[in-house]
Formats: sequence, C-alpha cells, structure tokens
Amino acid sequence: MQKSRIRWHIAVFLAPAVLVYTAVMIYPLFNTLRLALFNEVDDQRLFVGLANFRTLFLDPLWSDAFWNALGNNFWFFLIHMLVQNPIGIALAALLSHPRLRFAAFYRTAIFVPTILSFVIVGFAWKLILSPIWGIAPSLLDAVGLGGLFQPWLGKEEYALTTLALVSVWQFVGIPMMLIYAALLSIPEELLEAGEIDGITGMSAFWKIKLPLILPSIGIISILTFVGNFNAFDLIYSAQGALAGPDFATDILGTFLYRTFFGFQLQLGDPYMGSAIASAMFAIILIGVCIYLFGIQTRMRRYQL
Repeated sequence: MQKSRIRWHIAVFLAPAVLVYTAVMIYPLFNTLRLALFNEVDDQRLFVGLANFRTLFLDPLWSDAFWNALGNNFWFFLIHMLVQNPIGIALAALLSHPRLRFAAFYRTAIFVPTILSFVIVGFAWKLILSPIWGIAPSLLDAVGLGGLFQPWLGKEEYALTTLALVSVWQFVGIPMMLIYAALLSIPEELLEAGEIDGITGMSAFWKIKLPLILPSIGIISILTFVGNFNAFDLIYSAQGALAGPDFATDILGTFLYRTFFGFQLQLGDPYMGSAIASAMFAIILIGVCIYLFGIQTRMRRYQL
C-alpha cells in the first residue's frame, strides 16, 4: 500500500491564523498567569508563588471587593440564564411557525441590537432611564404607571438587575437565532409522524422539538456563562470604572480594570490584576469543564 502523502498545504494555510491567535491570545494568557506569581518589592520583581491569590481571597482590603464582584457576576449570569435564554427559545419557537407572517422582519428587528456597540447601548439606556432628562418617566406616565418609575441606575438594589436586563434586551437575538436554526434542522418526517399520533401545537414543541434542540440549548448556556463572566463593556459605559452606586454593579471585569490599570487615586498593580484575571480564567474553565464532562455527557445518554 502506498503511504499517505503529507498534506503540507494544510499547515501552510493554517500557519497565519495560528500565529496571530498565539500572539494575541495564547501568549498573553500564559504571560498573565506568570505575572500572577510575581510581585514588586523595593522596585524589584520577585517570585512570590501563590501569595497574590492568598491576598486576593483572604486579605479584607482585597477579598471584600473580589467576593462582591464575583457575587454580582453570578447574579448577572443568572438573569441572562433565567430571562434571556427562555425568551430566546420562546421567540425562536414563534418565529419558526410556518404560518407566521413577516417572520423575517421580526427576526431582523430582534437581532439588530446585537450588532450595536456597547458604548452606544450603555449611553443610550442611561439617557432613557435618567430621572432628569430621560423619556422613561414620561412613557410610564403616558400609560398610567408613572408611580412605578424609580432611578433604577442610581439605586444599589436595582442598578445591577437593570443593567442585566439591558444586556438581555441587547443579546436576546443570539439565542433566538441559534435555537431558530436548530428548529429548522428538525426533519419534517418526525413532525409529521407526531401529527399522525395527535401530537400538535405546544405538545409537539415539548415532546418532539425541545428534546431535539437540547444540545443547542446546552451550547447557548455555556456561551452565556463565558460571555457574562467576561462582561465589562456595558457596565463600564453605563456606570464607569467605579461601577456605582457604591460598587453595586461592580463585576470581575471592572474590578480587574481598576486593579490592573489604576483609576483616579488607585495606582495600577499588574501583579494583583493578573491574579484577578487568573481567577476569572479558573472560574470560566471550571464552568466549561462541568458542562463538557457533566451536562454534555448526560445529554448524549439522553439522546441515545
């Protein structure tokens, strides 16, 4: 038998992408992990091992801010999981109905906010919700709900939830489109067989379509997890680096920014900033591993 020829052209075509990815992703990642093991003492860089992580997790000057940001990140993620993804699934189910008119227009209108800049979205919603010059108070007055208006971005108990819902409004189009594509890929033979057995309407969705799109829902869930634990732009554009009021909207991204680059009177500390970034990486890695080795394995067994 002839030996298979080595396909060097594959390596040639992949090399530029691999080099760019290594330069902008792989090298900064490992360099950040390396910096987290050092600190500056008397203007000299010294290897301190895990001392930065011990300071981050146990020193009250650092741990209070870190655990507050981590808790806010989990709340930010939960709102997306419990609000954004179910709404995206419901919209996809409605838009995939063959008798729905203007479905293409609705899909486009819902997906358009996804392509907008974070800065535009954050600034625009800050203007809309402003109690001084925003249009939200007058809109609520117009429908007789003026008494419900609150300065949502100015109150600690409402600010983070408000920004999370703004993020849901912006990105609900992503799970909608992914689930919509998954629904369109379901063979018509299965749906026709269900109709013969009397399974139609909502019953067909719960008993036939939903089990078939579970892998897509799992992928959306893990993308939501990774995206929300990397969040930064919307909080920064709407509330600034201090993530007010009184750090009520502070998440790991804004905490990392202030620590690494410094802000106002706080001097930048690249070593502690690298420790925060490494902790974020570990949290995301653990979450992805739980999905891959836990949830995904059960989904495969369920499909079989």
